Amino acid sequence: MVRHESETKAIDMSAPGAAGSSMKALIGPEEGWKDHVMRQVELAPDGSSPHHQHPWPHINYVLEGEGALLLGDQETPIRAGDTAFVPSDTLHQYRNKGDKPLKFLCIVPKEGHIL
Repeated sequence: MVRHESETKAIDMSAPGAAGSSMKALIGPEEGWKDHVMRQVELAPDGSSPHHQHPWPHINYVLEGEGALLLGDQETPIRAGDTAFVPSDTLHQYRNKGDKPLKFLCIVPKEGHIL
C-alpha cells in the first residue's frame, strides 16, 4: 500500500490544552500494521498539543518547523531532523515556537491512538 499523506484526512485535536493542532493517522491496523499507528501531527504557529500523560510510550521524528518539547519539567528546543522518545506516564507537550507549521511523526501502540 502506498498513499500520499495529502490523501489522509486531518482531525483537529480537541483535548484540553491543545491549540491549532491536527493529526493524520497515516498507517495503522486498517493498513495492516496491527500493533502500532504512525501519525503525522501538525501544530500551527503558536499551536500546541495537549499537556498530558498516558501509560504508553511514543517516538517522534520532526519533519519540519521548530518548537519545543516539554518533557516532565524540562523544555527542550526541537527542529526538523530531531527525534524524541516520550516514556510511559511522563507529562509532555509539543509547542510550535516558529512562524511556520511544526510537523512531526508520532508512533504509538494502537491503544494509544485516541482521537
